Amino acid sequence: MPAQKAASHKQQTTPAEQQTARHTTMRLLWKSVDKMRCLRKRSTLPVLTFLLTSLLFFNIYMDDGYVLEAEKRPLGETLTHPANSERYSHTLRDLSNFSGSINVTYRYLAGVPLPRKKYLTIGLASVKRKRGNYLLETIKSIFDQSSYEELKEIVVVVHLADFDLLWCENQVQEITRKFAHHIIAGRLLVIQAPEEYYPSLEGLKRNYNDPEDRVRFRSKQNVDYAFLLNFCTNLSHFYMMLEDDVRCSRNFLTALKKVITSREGTYWVMLEFSKLGYIGKLYHSRDLPRLAHFLLMFYQEMPCDWLLIHFRGLLAQKDVIRFKPSLFQHMGYYSSYKGAENKLKDDDFEEDSLDIPDNPPASLYTNINIFENYDATKAYSSIVDEYFWGKPPSTGDFFLVIFNKSTKVSRIKIVTGTEDRQNDILHHGALEVGQTSVETKQGRQCTSYITLGEFKAGNIEVNKVDYKIGFDIECIRIVITASQKEWLIIRTISLWTTQPANQ
Repeated sequence: MPAQKAASHKQQTTPAEQQTARHTTMRLLWKSVDKMRCLRKRSTLPVLTFLLTSLLFFNIYMDDGYVLEAEKRPLGETLTHPANSERYSHTLRDLSNFSGSINVTYRYLAGVPLPRKKYLTIGLASVKRKRGNYLLETIKSIFDQSSYEELKEIVVVVHLADFDLLWCENQVQEITRKFAHHIIAGRLLVIQAPEEYYPSLEGLKRNYNDPEDRVRFRSKQNVDYAFLLNFCTNLSHFYMMLEDDVRCSRNFLTALKKVITSREGTYWVMLEFSKLGYIGKLYHSRDLPRLAHFLLMFYQEMPCDWLLIHFRGLLAQKDVIRFKPSLFQHMGYYSSYKGAENKLKDDDFEEDSLDIPDNPPASLYTNINIFENYDATKAYSSIVDEYFWGKPPSTGDFFLVIFNKSTKVSRIKIVTGTEDRQNDILHHGALEVGQTSVETKQGRQCTSYITLGEFKAGNIEVNKVDYKIGFDIECIRIVITASQKEWLIIRTISLWTTQPANQ
C-alpha cells in the first residue's frame, strides 16, 4: 500500500512541476560543465589532449539513441504555433555521466516534421543582426535553385536562436508569408530552443584573449548549432550545415548526390562544398548526436569552425575533403557579430553546378612510376588539389579506369598538367574505350579497345560518346604513344553518364 500511494502521488505531479524539474536538471548539468573552467590553461596542447580524451569517452558510452522522436502533430492543422508552445521535445543525455536524460523542449514556430526521412536536411541558425538581414534571401535561394524532384528530397530547418522573442515572432511571420507552400509541404520547419536550456554565457574562458563579448557570441553560437544538430538527427540521411547569408548554385542537391555516390566505399566524416566558415559542410546524420554533444561540451573553448576541424580529426578523417567548384557562396555584407563588415567570398563558387561530372565507381590502374602519394585514384577525384603525378612515361605505358559495372558514358574530359607545372602534360597520347573486362596476369583489362581521339596540348574532350560507339563502356584507357622526358600530371578525369551509375 505505501508503494501504491507513492506511485499515485508521482502520477499527480503537475506539468508545471515537471517543467521546473527539467529546468533545475538543466541548470545542474551546466554547473557540472562549468566546473571544467578550473582548467584555465592558455596553451593549445592541454585543450587538444582534453578533446581527444573526451572523444574516447564518447566512443565508450555513446549509442545511437540520443535523440528521441518528437511528438508529431498533423501538418494541415496550422502553419505556425504560439511562441510559448513547448509540447514538442527531443532528448539530450546528461553530458556529465551519460546516464540520465535531459528534455530540451523545442518551440515549433512553423511547420512540423514529416514521418518519412528525406535525403538531405539543410540546417540554418539565425540571430538578430545589427545591420542587414539575409535569412529570407537564403531560404529563397535554397528553394529557387532546386528542381521539383530535388525539393521532394530536402527539408530546411531554421533555428531562430535569438533570445528576443519579438524579433523571432516577426521573422516567423515573414517566413510563413513568403514560404507557406513549403511549410505545408513539410519542406520548411522553424524552431527555437528556449533560453533557459542554454548554459551560462557569463565569465567564460578567454583562451585566445578575445574580448568578452566576442567570446560570449561564439560560445552561444556553438550551443545554437548543437541544439540545431540535435533536432535534425532523425530527419534525413545526410545533413548540410549552412549559414543564414548564403546563395546556392543551381541544382546543388544533384551535384551533392553525384559526389556522395562517387565516395561510396570510402570513409569520410565531413565533406566540404565551400571553403568558408560553416558553409557547405556535409555530414552523415548518424554523426549528428556526437557532433551536438561535442559542441556543447566545448562550447566556450574555441569558435565553431575550429571545433568542426577537431571533430573531423578525432573521428579519423585526417585530411580536408573539399570539392570544386563550390556549391555555396557567402552573400552577406555585414557580420552577425556587431554588424561588422564581412566581404568574404568563395572564388571557387559557380552559379551553375550541373557541369559537375558523374564519375561512376571505378578502379584505377597504371604502370607509370608514381611519385610519392600522388596515386592513380587522385586523378579521378574532384577534391581540390588532388591529382596523379608520375615519373616520365614511355611508349606503351597506360593509365586505366575500369568501372564496377558497364556504364553509358556521354562525355569524357581529361586535363593534364597544372598551372605551376605546365610542362608536366601528356605530350603524345590517345584515349581509348573498351566494352568487356577480363582477368589477366597483369590484372583486369578489356579485351579490345576503340580509339576516341588524340591528346592535344595535354588535354582531350569527347562529347556524344554514346552516339559514337555502339556499346556501354567498362574500360577507359589513356595510352602513351611516344616517350617523354617530362613527368606526367593527370589533373582530372571527368566523366558524364546518360543514366545514374547505380541503376
